[in-house]
Amino acid sequence: MNFGELGDVAVGAAGDVAGSVVDPKAGLGKLRSAVAPRAMVTLAVGLLLGYLVARSRRHS
Repeated sequence: MNFGELGDVAVGAAGDVAGSVVDPKAGLGKLRSAVAPRAMVTLAVGLLLGYLVARSRRHS
């Protein structure tokens, strides 16, 4: 995956999440089909790293 595509994946996933608020059944189905496992792992790692960085700055 190119790093240029990462932003597109993130924006697409955010749009699907917003759509799931309006119509939960259709939104979750769309989200599952749109987000590849690799993108989910990348997103999860990014969230974990962000959490750890924020936590380390808070304790300093």
